[in-house]
Amino acid sequence: MESCKVAFFCWESLYAERVGGLANAATNLAETLVKQNHEVHYFTRGSIPDQTINGVQYHYCRPYGQNIVEYCNDMSKAMVSQFRTHDSPGKFDFLHFHDWHPVQALHYLQDRNTILTYHSTEYGRNGNQFGDWWEFREISGKEWYGGLIAKRVTAVSATLRNEVMTLYNVPEEKCEVIPNGIVPRAYRASIDPGEVKASYGIHPYAPLILFIGRLVYQKGPDLLIEAIRKVCQHRGDAKVVVAGTGDMRQFLQDRAKDLPVNFVGYIPDSEYIRLLNAADVVVIPSRNEPFGLVLLEAWSAEKCVVASNVGGLSENIDAFVNGIKVGVDPDSIAWGISTMVDEPWNAGALGIRGRNKVDRLFLWGPIVQRLTGAYSRVVA
Repeated sequence: MESCKVAFFCWESLYAERVGGLANAATNLAETLVKQNHEVHYFTRGSIPDQTINGVQYHYCRPYGQNIVEYCNDMSKAMVSQFRTHDSPGKFDFLHFHDWHPVQALHYLQDRNTILTYHSTEYGRNGNQFGDWWEFREISGKEWYGGLIAKRVTAVSATLRNEVMTLYNVPEEKCEVIPNGIVPRAYRASIDPGEVKASYGIHPYAPLILFIGRLVYQKGPDLLIEAIRKVCQHRGDAKVVVAGTGDMRQFLQDRAKDLPVNFVGYIPDSEYIRLLNAADVVVIPSRNEPFGLVLLEAWSAEKCVVASNVGGLSENIDAFVNGIKVGVDPDSIAWGISTMVDEPWNAGALGIRGRNKVDRLFLWGPIVQRLTGAYSRVVA
């Protein structure tokens, strides 16, 4: 595709307001587009001056609102105002919106060449359940409306594509799969696993089980805690580190009072890399996972993954080849963890094969080439 000028609209980024995996995915997409000779302006939140990082031009706004819906509507208006100041004389070729947060901005700019990427849905974030509270209805309505008015739609997995087509009647010919990618070298580090374990009070030879993610129902940390109870009956030396914050933290800590689980809360990226490379098993017990960036991060570090057989995790893991797929229940999760803890040689082999799959299928360069193909179909 010839060089083009692209505007990103996303409520988070790696260099200002960062909430979850969306920041990583959208930022890396933008930076890879620049590497492929495209111009990218990234409209997002932040309380810092506009700046250019790795060739991407970031434009920040500071929205306000009584609730998340009002907040995102205010953010969208501010984004559009900033966008218009940069839209002339060289008009943008494509406008790329990420998730529901900037859908109001998509509404204002719907006459342009627009593309909307679903990274998840409100239905999925609530554990495949329909909510009857007003925020659920408002957010789901915005997700439906975004899919209706965008010229092109992408989803990060086939499961999510089917979900948005079913929930929001997005036509099949309008929606395609563009997966997330990874920069694998960022997650592989030469560390002394025993030293890292010791810093958490863990014996160097004790198996370390790692969970990182938001402590919310969708991510299944409660399933992990109940599974660990069973794992410890089998392996009394097993230790668990739970990294992340969320509404379920106090509940989980109460449930795990008698278990060898260390809740470390939010940790910086550097500490995450140390823990990731010291871990023996990475567990992803999600009830719903449209893609699952932690999977690619663990594979990049050549780590064995035990993951729920759902969504993008199910699509991307080849069972017993590069990971273990388990049911969404404590017994199955416990079985998967215990099996890998008992077979460290097999766990290591699965991790290496996971890294090989990353190098074949999940590098950002080829993925962004697929994305620019989707851009070209906006105007086809």
